[in-house]
Amino acid sequence: MYAKKLGFIVLASALAVSASGTFALAQDSAKQDVKAAGHDTKDATKDTGHAIATGSKKTATGTKKVYHKSVSGTKTAADKTADGTKTVGKDIGHGTKVAAKDTAHGTEKVGDKIAGKPTPQ
Repeated sequence: MYAKKLGFIVLASALAVSASGTFALAQDSAKQDVKAAGHDTKDATKDTGHAIATGSKKTATGTKKVYHKSVSGTKTAADKTADGTKTVGKDIGHGTKVAAKDTAHGTEKVGDKIAGKPTPQ
């Protein structure tokens, strides 16, 4: 009976030691999984941050480019408008002179008719 009891104690001890080792391995495995997940999340966050920074720089560069092109286009439009206004002003001035001469000539003709002068051919 003493041998039976001793065998049972040895067997129980062996099972307890092996179960605790398995439990410890399971804990280490879960702990390692959590660590790995944390590192993966950290790496993904870094990658996302770098992508956002790169995209932001490209957007800023594009915005500056569009701004400068808009300024250039506005200056060109203003210059062309000024040139067109000068041309129109010259044409109006010329038209006014011609109209004034024609009016003076017409008034002269009417004055000659009233005075009885013959009309030149």
